[in-house]
Amino acid sequence: MLQSETAESPDRRAAALAGLRAFQDAPRGRVRRPKPARFRKGRVRVRDYGAKGASGRPVIFVPSLINPAHILDLSAEASLLGWLAARGVRPLLVDWGTPAQHERSMDLTRHVEMLLLPLIARITEHFGEPPVLAGYCLGGTLALAAACAVPVAGLALIATPWHFAGFGRARGEIAALWNAAKPACEAMGLVPIEVLQSGFWRLDPGKTVAKYEAFARIEPRSAKQMAFIALEDWANGGAPLPYGAGRQLMEEFIAADLPGSGAWQIAGVTADPARLTCPAIDFVSRHDRIVPAASAADLADRHDVAAGHVGMIVGSRRHAELWEPLADWLSTLPRPK
Repeated sequence: MLQSETAESPDRRAAALAGLRAFQDAPRGRVRRPKPARFRKGRVRVRDYGAKGASGRPVIFVPSLINPAHILDLSAEASLLGWLAARGVRPLLVDWGTPAQHERSMDLTRHVEMLLLPLIARITEHFGEPPVLAGYCLGGTLALAAACAVPVAGLALIATPWHFAGFGRARGEIAALWNAAKPACEAMGLVPIEVLQSGFWRLDPGKTVAKYEAFARIEPRSAKQMAFIALEDWANGGAPLPYGAGRQLMEEFIAADLPGSGAWQIAGVTADPARLTCPAIDFVSRHDRIVPAASAADLADRHDVAAGHVGMIVGSRRHAELWEPLADWLSTLPRPK
């Protein structure tokens, strides 16, 4: 990709390689320790970000299966979960963990039915009220499906794909990538993060090269450099997907648009935004190169965001574009008496 993007500019290629080497060699800060696991189901942990003794509304944050869950708690300065907890919310973060070899056939449907739904039931019983679900990226797709199958107090979708036909021309490139990687993934029983990350790079290769060119010029050990490193380490990390989940994502979701066509069944119920009986809001980025706005569920309560897929979570405009509107919406939801 670097060769093709800089074919006519050796200087750009050298700058990007210098930035990449600087990124690789830069010192890392102390790794943030995950919050304690409050609930467990198989390899999945639900981590409690609420203050001790807090009685705020329980909100289950469901991140994508792709990349680690801690994007929602990236740093002390950029932690959506910590910020909400300080305002009385009881954030609970789903940590999908690392799949074992015997889970190779577990697809996205079974992630909802066998892992997410039982956790929702346990959390409902523990707190004495149904939780709100807040799903980010593919996690929002799973959360919407779960909200169609069991009672929840509300549903917030954040940069969530539902109508996968909205990925447009990128579907062809993703299909080619999957066809090349599928035999090895099937043999391993896993879809490594490298397969998925290379697909993200192809969505905007010019931007990928440019950000490493720019990194070479950032002052070492500055706050800007450390923020870049934290974000890129997150983006390049994460557990593999079970083969079944990767195959269903690539073939049934992206290629065949199973959710958007109204054919996805969860626990015997059709997963369809029209079936939602709880309050729901859809935060849709107008500048998302990972999840195009055209792929959104497009709920009646839609909040357009002027920040990118990750920028809405940790970027400079995060408070105004997502954090505060989400907190305001949560505050409007009624609670059981």
